[in-house]
Amino acid sequence: MPFGGPALEYGGMSRRAFTVEGADALLPHVRATLRRITAGQEAAQRRVDKIAVLDALWGDAVLDPSNPDHHELEAHRAGLSRIHRAIARLIQDRLTNVGIRLPAGGLEHGLVDFPTTLDGRWIYLCWHAGEEEVGYWHETGAGFGGRVPITGEVAARLGLQEDPALGDDSALDF
Repeated sequence: MPFGGPALEYGGMSRRAFTVEGADALLPHVRATLRRITAGQEAAQRRVDKIAVLDALWGDAVLDPSNPDHHELEAHRAGLSRIHRAIARLIQDRLTNVGIRLPAGGLEHGLVDFPTTLDGRWIYLCWHAGEEEVGYWHETGAGFGGRVPITGEVAARLGLQEDPALGDDSALDF
């Protein structure tokens, strides 16, 4: 199993239950993806800034196709759209398709969650940019503030399919 835990099949959906080792193995991939997303966000901000300058210079007149800067405005808008699509693809292809979840504020704060199980319920392994390894977990509704350190005893129980009640994985929907 590439991520260290079983793929749990319920209702036609597959959820990956990560182990700490499996999540840690993906951290270089996650770090590289977050760097690429940040670079895209910075490029998008440069486009937004240039659009703001054109708006300050021309106001609504820049929307007129005969305006000398209209073509530049449209180029920045198209570039911004391409960047947003590229960021969405990165998130989908390199994170969510692998089973990694971005919580609310995840991009802004460098947070990712790895779904797993503990004692028959879904939880998240939680990693924050700058941490060397995955060292915390939290309940699906708790978020970053509810993080609990992963002890050796807890780590041994993570990612195991222990209870058929795991079929209710609606807390993992994102």
